[in-house]
Amino acid sequence: MKNILISFCTTVLFSCGSSHNSPSANSSKKDKDNVDAAIIYAESITSKELKKYLFTFASDDFEGRDTGEPGQKKAADFLKNEYIKMGVPSPMGGEDYFQKIPESYFRGGIKSSENVLAFIEGTEKPEEIVVLSAHYDHVGVDESGNIYNGADDDGSGTVSLLEIAEAFIKAKNKGHGPKRSILFLHVTGEEKGLYGSRYYTENPVFPLENTVTDLNIDMIGRIDKDHEEEAKNNYIYLIGSDRLSTELHTLSEEVNTKYTQLDLDYTYNAKDDPNRFYFRSDHYNFAKHNIPIIFYFNGVHEDYHKPTDTADKINYDLMAKRAQLVFFTAWEVANRAERLVVDSMGN
Repeated sequence: MKNILISFCTTVLFSCGSSHNSPSANSSKKDKDNVDAAIIYAESITSKELKKYLFTFASDDFEGRDTGEPGQKKAADFLKNEYIKMGVPSPMGGEDYFQKIPESYFRGGIKSSENVLAFIEGTEKPEEIVVLSAHYDHVGVDESGNIYNGADDDGSGTVSLLEIAEAFIKAKNKGHGPKRSILFLHVTGEEKGLYGSRYYTENPVFPLENTVTDLNIDMIGRIDKDHEEEAKNNYIYLIGSDRLSTELHTLSEEVNTKYTQLDLDYTYNAKDDPNRFYFRSDHYNFAKHNIPIIFYFNGVHEDYHKPTDTADKINYDLMAKRAQLVFFTAWEVANRAERLVVDSMGN
């Protein structure tokens, strides 16, 4: 009631005090409207929907999504059909959502595969592209017939992209489409050596010089051993946010403070990190081209690259909050007045 009363009085004050809003008042209202809209659409990213997606995507039916194998092909078709259902188009036009990668591109007898791409065109700066990426492949089935479902790695990132895409298309359909374009890039072959993201950056659908950032999600559904205490598990590791653009790093922290209040852990961002995670997921193929990136990661756990990485072990409420952080960050990058400045050479 108190907030409603303040809002009402403020409205009366501005109405009576001037027949025209001042530029600063218009700017403040526009900023507030942008914040309110972001919150409304972020709330469509829910633990319930993420769980529904992931119990399907990380099921035995997809046979561990091994690159070039039938399970991966089934996963690609699943993603395509979900984008069609939610009305997010392909950047290639029609129902062609696949960027095909020939067998000759791979080493080690891997069969041909495909990245899956969906696209929301920007309203004011459509030529500038914000990439949201996640790898949808995993390691398949072992010789004993054990299926590696890869619920966290990287089913969690994959289905989060679907939910984020749904939030953005809802915004666009309500007249709040992003100013810059959003490319949802599901890459293949990550587990084999970052093949899909390397292929995209070598054969980009949109010029790399027009790519503003890559926000890459690879494992955001679990809690690692360093955060098992309840007081510590409201976290996400961020890697690379300050390596190429201090603006991106600052924006990322401001967005988190404003919206999600996660504990941002930069342990693995250290340049002397022995795990070298900065070089081990798909964002790195964008960073090599001086495109600012953020890698969102929950850390490894006892089920990493084991058949026991299953959908029943995911913390869906925490996963939804992490996915919302990616959405809010993408929202801010896509709608800010100026493109992010690259002011560091941090590889």
